[in-house]
Amino acid sequence: MSTTPETAPKRGSRLPRLARRAQLLEAAQEVFVANGYHAAAMDDIADRAGVSKPVLYQHFPGKLDLYLALLDSSCEAIVASVRQALRSTEDNKERVGATIHAFYEYVANAQGAFRLVFESDLTNEPAVRERVDRVTHACAEACSEVISADAGLNKEQSMVLAVSLVGMAQVSARYWLAADNPTLAQEQAADLVASLAWRGIRGFPRTES
Repeated sequence: MSTTPETAPKRGSRLPRLARRAQLLEAAQEVFVANGYHAAAMDDIADRAGVSKPVLYQHFPGKLDLYLALLDSSCEAIVASVRQALRSTEDNKERVGATIHAFYEYVANAQGAFRLVFESDLTNEPAVRERVDRVTHACAEACSEVISADAGLNKEQSMVLAVSLVGMAQVSARYWLAADNPTLAQEQAADLVASLAWRGIRGFPRTES
């Protein structure tokens, strides 16, 4: 459930440290997604969370620290979803579909965490750029391991294919969301892209070894 001024805890209410940190991250995500990094203010985040600025600074020394913590959480979420999709079946057609659907689920999340990863307005910051690049590489590497093991391709070959699959998934998912076409449901869009991806990747059949 998102945090609003009406639902946020009243100032002065005490929470365990981990619970308070989670609450602050949730409030920060809402502000960063809505306003972007540069327009977001620590005052706004504190107000959204229902805490004073000193309480916010006890957990996060500055706005960049808060943004990076949130970015780390968002990156871990999509990487974990992709890995789970790849582990969910031994059937490679279903694997492709599950992976594409993982990206669509992530992008369709109402909290908009994907914008922090794929549409950040702070990619000129080295620490942010490194995390954004790392999430793409981690997702591609997970796919690459399956491709290499099943198709007998070397690491460089399998990574090129994996990066292509990941790029197809996340770019098409973002396009689908932005287009906001009421006649094309999320499941339908993901199925279309999964079909396209499978028609390409099945050209590298599973080897006996």
